[in-house]
Amino acid sequence: MRKNASRPDAENPEWTAEEIRQARPLMEMLPKETVAAIRRYRGQQKSPTKQLISLRVDRDVAAAYRATGPGWQTRANEALRAYAKKANLGTRTVRRGAKRRTVAPKHP
Repeated sequence: MRKNASRPDAENPEWTAEEIRQARPLMEMLPKETVAAIRRYRGQQKSPTKQLISLRVDRDVAAAYRATGPGWQTRANEALRAYAKKANLGTRTVRRGAKRRTVAPKHP
């Protein structure tokens, strides 16, 4: 291994301007079968069960969940679900005039 990896050597010469202009992305150069094997798309959900939202939380809260490793977003979702159930957030009571009624939460 070289001491200064930022300088080119005989095995890895620095690219010329012409070589840079001619360079193409790897996926354009590979055979189609190889590209198909590499690119895997999940596709759309048959019936979407999750909703993408933007939620601002304190840095320490996000760091604590991330520190738990892979699946931290699922664990955060489960904690929010448990709180919503405990706080009875699944339905809410609306009072209009003298009438009181229970309505389901709005989902866009």
